[in-house]
Amino acid sequence: MPLILVSGYPSSGKTYRSNQLVEHFQTKIQASSEAHISRLSVVLINDQTLGLSRDVYREARSEKDARAAEYSAVKRALGRDTIVIADGLNYIKGFRYQLYCEAKAVQTPGCVKVHIGAPIEQCRKINKKLLNEPESDGGYQDDVFENLVYRYEEPNGMTRWDSPLFTVPFEDATPPFESIWNALIGTEGGLKKVKPNQATVMKPAAESDYLYELDKTTQEVLNAIMGWQKDHVGEVGGQVPIGGDQVDLPASAVSLPQLQRIRRQFISLNRQHSLAKTRIHGSFVEYLNSSFA
Repeated sequence: MPLILVSGYPSSGKTYRSNQLVEHFQTKIQASSEAHISRLSVVLINDQTLGLSRDVYREARSEKDARAAEYSAVKRALGRDTIVIADGLNYIKGFRYQLYCEAKAVQTPGCVKVHIGAPIEQCRKINKKLLNEPESDGGYQDDVFENLVYRYEEPNGMTRWDSPLFTVPFEDATPPFESIWNALIGTEGGLKKVKPNQATVMKPAAESDYLYELDKTTQEVLNAIMGWQKDHVGEVGGQVPIGGDQVDLPASAVSLPQLQRIRRQFISLNRQHSLAKTRIHGSFVEYLNSSFA
């Protein structure tokens, strides 16, 4: 089954909405007489189930470890008969892309995004209230809260890894249950057909020099970008033609450490799911553009 990725500002009500989804789906599954529906299960993954405190978001290292814990838990839980709800900040688009790829790798219909559309000021009020309620899971310290809000990258339904996207306004009593269910299962209970994705389907055996080509090609793209920036000092943004493809640079200058981080992520995602050699270049350029968008 697809992964449901819940995203939103800190203290926007993500866990409340996730629990609503869990309760509705479990009720729907138990009431169904169809075998392919009644065998489904629902798994909720969040900071509470992983035993993570709000303080992990104060430091970069502990936050990275927290994301790794969520990633591993989601990867273990994904399956054709399991609806996985990842209830977390999920505010980095590159991280959402990684989870999308994991969902596709196990041949689920994809990854459904649920964005909690709560205004920042409303989230601030809820967070302060949570900080004053010791019996609750607690809120985020003010400096951590503001930092997370500043870094939040809102999902974009125009990109394939952020679609289908359902936005739940703060004022709505419930999420659009039926629309989300149909995105998961299909209309009238008919299971959605899974279209294999060449970038995520495991091949029987990789070409002997695949890893070498993966490393070499991605490094050549980075070298081309750095060379272009060196020849265009003072310019921001721009389109860099590289071997028939085009990298769209962001409005701010991109540093070599940033590029290397994106390259490591791409290599990690494709180390096992081997691409055809001819697709490495284009796929990496597409991944770069999605990271810069």
